[in-house]
Amino acid sequence: MNYKVKEVADLVGISIRTLHHYDELGLLSPAKITEAGYRLYSEEDLEQLQQILFFKELGFSLKNIKEIINSPNFDREEALLQQRKFLQEKKRRLENMIETLDKTIKYTRGEINMSDREKFEGFDFSKNPYEQEAREKWGDQAVDQANKKLEKLTAEGKKELGNEADEIYRNLAALKDKVSPASPEAQAAIKKWFDYLNSNFGDYSLQAFKGLGQMYVADERFTRNIDQYGDGLAKFMCKAMEFFTDSNTRT
Repeated sequence: MNYKVKEVADLVGISIRTLHHYDELGLLSPAKITEAGYRLYSEEDLEQLQQILFFKELGFSLKNIKEIINSPNFDREEALLQQRKFLQEKKRRLENMIETLDKTIKYTRGEINMSDREKFEGFDFSKNPYEQEAREKWGDQAVDQANKKLEKLTAEGKKELGNEADEIYRNLAALKDKVSPASPEAQAAIKKWFDYLNSNFGDYSLQAFKGLGQMYVADERFTRNIDQYGDGLAKFMCKAMEFFTDSNTRT
């Protein structure tokens, strides 16, 4: 069954503008668009929207949600179990805060005494504890693995590795305004990047390679570093990596 935007908005209780915004971000794009331009959402789209809203309830930014659900390591059932765990922990924290609030009301009425420590039980102003665990599970594993390998290299080894990466980036930057990401030239250049990563940073599957490319545009840290070689290079590499993965998966 397909749903129009207004039907999804009414079903979920969010605004049409929010759904349009998710589409613009590439976070949730409808399965079909009619010839008249109407968005049609599938059951799978609704499932993804549910995932997005669970993460949003837990305090994740839209940028991080997109990064997580586009990760090659992302598994929907595992995510649901993890979200349940996070929400149970949030429930526990809220119950502690409600208990502190009830005590404070009684304290204000002069019915009980409260220590200064008791007045702040349940508060937690640390960085989102759920986000860090989720990013470690779905978003940053490839990056962390690469960093560990880099730490073991000598200064000369790091320099050689950097020069090799620099050459690949410059070659891709020279191509981005001349050919499409799917062109033979771009695909030959992106294969060098695929081989470079596998030779130096462990086993990158095709899907992991594709997911890494998606992170180049989803994570501003990647985009900023890569685009130093030329504006739009991160997006060009993302598309080239996606085409490379899909082409080699078919064969």
